[in-house]
Formats: sequence, structure tokens, C-alpha cells
Amino acid sequence: MNPAASLAAAALAVLIAAPTLAEVPDLGGREVTVVTENAYPPLQFVDPASGDVIGWEYDAMAEIAKRLNIAVVYENTSWDAMIPAVSEGQYDIGMTGITIREDRMEKVDFSDPYLRSEMMMLVRGDEDRFADHTEFAADDDLLIGAQPGTTPFYVGIYDILDGDEQNPRMKLFETFGAAIQALRVGDIDLALSDSTAANGYVAASDGGLKIIGQPLGTEDFGFIFPKGSELVEPINAAIAEMKEDGTLDALNKKWFLDYKMGG
Repeated sequence: MNPAASLAAAALAVLIAAPTLAEVPDLGGREVTVVTENAYPPLQFVDPASGDVIGWEYDAMAEIAKRLNIAVVYENTSWDAMIPAVSEGQYDIGMTGITIREDRMEKVDFSDPYLRSEMMMLVRGDEDRFADHTEFAADDDLLIGAQPGTTPFYVGIYDILDGDEQNPRMKLFETFGAAIQALRVGDIDLALSDSTAANGYVAASDGGLKIIGQPLGTEDFGFIFPKGSELVEPINAAIAEMKEDGTLDALNKKWFLDYKMGG
């Protein structure tokens, strides 16, 4: 075989072997109900200036809707109610920075990850009694705040405290915003959060809050669906296309670098 033919054959082999993105289907304007909490900046939250609901996930879902040709209707619920409600089919999709975990996969289906974050320790801006999770754990007078059943709750119990889910040093709050307010006024001493929300609250606090220590772990976020939902595959195709064409990178820049909470 001559050199030109060899090169052509090699190029064809690479082309055939290269992975291709799944086709993004047209869902014909189908109405899809998406439920969220609106309490997880900068993923989704109420803009303090305008009162509008905004955030990374709203922008991402709008882009997904455009690519799939779906009409999104938003509903609001608490974190505690979200996974059970989606599992029971009350909503088509749930979004609120939901960590992909095996125990949750028993109740709902997840999309492919759209974002990776790290678990951070959020404290008051003048905190000087401890500088990391080891020093925090050593002082029995210090309290953690978290929502029950969330990744921060389990990280606090198992990675910082003694593994006892009834440990009185863990104070439970219905919303993450309530835990942050308790931290601000001194009712607790530490709130655990993924880096996305933690950075958003620190940026909006005017020095009232800060992050200390090293990340306690990483987590991948996904949208949730009722088990067996036919929407999982189309949503995954849209996410893959958005990763490939730089849309997700642009959203990360907009919400994690450029956007200023309260500004």
C-alpha cells in the first residue's frame, strides 16, 4: 500500500473508533415539571435584589430545554420532600445540587454528572477557635449545622464527629439558609457545604463568613428522575453536548467567577 493510502486508511480507522455524542432528540414541545428548592446559591436561589429565581441550574435547564424542545414548568418544595416526591412521580425532574449517591439511586434515577464540587467548612469571619476539622472535633462545645439526609450531614457525622447520627453536636435545620443564619448569629459554629454554595455565601457576606481548612471530599451533582424515566437519556445527551461545546464551562465562569451575590 502506498503512503497516501496508508494515511487515509489510518485516518478512517481513527474516525470509526472515535466515540460520538449521543444524538440530542427533539421532544416536540413536551411539558416537563422540574422541582427545586431555590436555596442553594449559586445553583438556584432567589435574587435578593429583584426577587427573581436565578442560578446555574436555571440557566442549564433553560439550555437543555432549548436543545430538547421541551417546555419547563417549575415547582418549589423542601429538600426533605424532594427525593420522595420525584420518586413517586409527582415531578419529572428534581434539581437542587443533588449529590449522586448509591443509596439515593435506589429511589430515583440520576442524570450523568453536570458539576463536581468539594465539601467545605463554613464559619463566621472572626472564627479563631479552630482551623480545621480535627481541631473542631476536639472541642465538645462546638456545634455543626446541616439539613438531615444531606451530604453535609453525613460528612459532619462520619468524617468529623463520632459516627453517631444522634450526636447532640449536630443541629438540624429544614433549609441550608436557616443553618447559615444560625451560624451568623452564633447558634452553631460550623456549617458544611459544597464549595459552590459556600463560595456564594462567603461572597455575599461582606466578611461575615469564611471557609477554613482543606476540602473534606468531592461530590458529583446530577438531576434526579422517577425510576425508569424516559427523560434520562435525552437529558444526558444534552449534558454531553453542553460539555463538548463549552456551555457548561461558560456557566461555571458566569456563576462561580463573575457573579457577585448581592451585587
